[in-house]
Amino acid sequence: MSTAKTIEHFDVIVVGAGHAGCEAALAAARLGMKTALFTITLDCVANMPCNPSIGGTAKGHLVREIDALGGEMGKAADKTMIQSRMLNRGKGPAVHSLRAQIDRTAYHDLMKNTVEKQENLYLKQGEITHILFENGSVCGVKTMLGTTYRCKAAIIASGTYLGGVIHVGSVSYPSGPDSIKPALALTQSLIDAGVEMRRFKTGTPARVHKRSIDFDKLEEQSGDEEITPFSFSTKGGLKNQVKCYVAYTNEKTHKIIKDNIHLSPIYSGRINAIGPRYCPSIEDKIMRFSDKPRHQLFIEPMGLGTQEYYLQGMSSSLPEFVQLEFLHSIKGLEHVEIMRNAYAIEYDCCDPTQLLATLEFKKLKGLYGAGQFNGTSGYEEAAAQGLVAGINAALKIKGEPPLVLDRASSYIGTLIDDLVTKGCSDPYRMLTSRSEYRLLLRQDNADIRLLPLGHRVGLVSDEAYEHLLRKNELIEQEIERVKHVNLAPGKEINDLLESVCTDPLTNGIKLSQLIKRPGVTYDMLAPFDKNRPELDREVTEQVELQIKYEGYIKIQLEQVEAMRKLESKALPTDIDYAQVGSLRLEAVEKLNKIKPLSVGQASRISGVNPADVGVLLVWLEQQGREKK
Repeated sequence: MSTAKTIEHFDVIVVGAGHAGCEAALAAARLGMKTALFTITLDCVANMPCNPSIGGTAKGHLVREIDALGGEMGKAADKTMIQSRMLNRGKGPAVHSLRAQIDRTAYHDLMKNTVEKQENLYLKQGEITHILFENGSVCGVKTMLGTTYRCKAAIIASGTYLGGVIHVGSVSYPSGPDSIKPALALTQSLIDAGVEMRRFKTGTPARVHKRSIDFDKLEEQSGDEEITPFSFSTKGGLKNQVKCYVAYTNEKTHKIIKDNIHLSPIYSGRINAIGPRYCPSIEDKIMRFSDKPRHQLFIEPMGLGTQEYYLQGMSSSLPEFVQLEFLHSIKGLEHVEIMRNAYAIEYDCCDPTQLLATLEFKKLKGLYGAGQFNGTSGYEEAAAQGLVAGINAALKIKGEPPLVLDRASSYIGTLIDDLVTKGCSDPYRMLTSRSEYRLLLRQDNADIRLLPLGHRVGLVSDEAYEHLLRKNELIEQEIERVKHVNLAPGKEINDLLESVCTDPLTNGIKLSQLIKRPGVTYDMLAPFDKNRPELDREVTEQVELQIKYEGYIKIQLEQVEAMRKLESKALPTDIDYAQVGSLRLEAVEKLNKIKPLSVGQASRISGVNPADVGVLLVWLEQQGREKK
């Protein structure tokens, strides 16, 4: 006889307290839901088992979007950052991406404290082994101790703990990251409920002792003098406190790895799970890119209160003695001491095509997935999904319309659409190249794009929303003013223009037309703009970008309009596509699996071509005529 006993009822239960779980639980609680956040250990809330950094190419966009919607990651990153840099400054604004090195322990402490102090949120240590259902809907969870908790919605944010197995050389053992116990029972419960699971792999480099690094032999990498925060609510006060460094592998490093490649569980066949395409292990880099004479690695501190340094780019599952040997072959690391060895980890995750764009499972009402459980990699991707899952779980319980972000609204929308429409064959990483509308989806305008949604949902304050309205008003006023300001030719302005390699003036010109020239900036022209008002940088930045890229932005907006026309053509979810004439067999198979909600979504499914989309449009028109 079962001794299981229900001891408490919740609206939302979140399984896992990593970056996805924390955002999901905070969002649900802030929207009025009584929320429980379960974690295997309270010591790993918002843990950073890989590099303690936040942001990076495309990932910085995600963090600013999370902040604009009312999430927590950007605020916490600003408060615990120890070095900050804007990446890709030499390229266009669409790919400018903020990246910060974070104090790992400080970030954990801050997020744990934020969760603990949040009204309606209950942080609990315990392993969830079963998700409970009644009539196809979530009704509760069961812990390893046999206790049950009732709920109306559950969010799985299990990270790499689910079925976790660590590999180092010939040694394998069940474990989550950082030698924390794995979650071994929940996978079977999900399979029993009909969830299609798969096996992925990731890895992490060694951590080494600061005293054993010869910094004089390394390239120094300093932070930005003027720091851009992640959160739109952060107003100055940020400063760099550490330096990071760059080193390189060499011919000797590559020979050591090649000579010992048979000891790698990846190459010996002991690991069959699929690893990340865009963040391969060092042995993968050496074997796959054998023509490259060297590979870059970044040497970065783990925090202010520790001597540990992280070797970004040197993920490995080779035996510990091989790891030490190849690290000693690198200039500056000849006497390096390993404090934590590198390892690979296999884990269970779901096929995300089973999810709706709300991140709710199509066939299991009230069950949501977020983070690495959905097949992604990265703290930022996880936090973005956690926020959306938490919001939608709360909105569903409240009987309100869901939050669905499309590809033209955000990188978060692109991320989720890629997952639920295309799926992923390896751990998914956000890249700027994944967005068709990246000139519109810059990180600098994330608040303009998404803060109104965050306010409508209830996660953004009236004060922040009113500040945005005033900012937008100032931007519009200044753009209009700049379009009517005339500048006359003269020696000073022509000297300035020639210094940035653009033609001097021979006739008068509108200030806006001059700003559009390459190399010319709004601030550069301030001495010639006599009636220029005093405006904050957040306003003048938008004035310059919107003027400079006006033509390109117009083209992308036309593309967005065409995309949204297809999105507006809804498809019934109960169609058997085999009954729609003229569709190819592959298209029928893919459409029946994904069950797209619109023709627009159907057009993005791998295996559905433009001819199939044309068939669907004709079929919809016929259905409309028949109804009339």
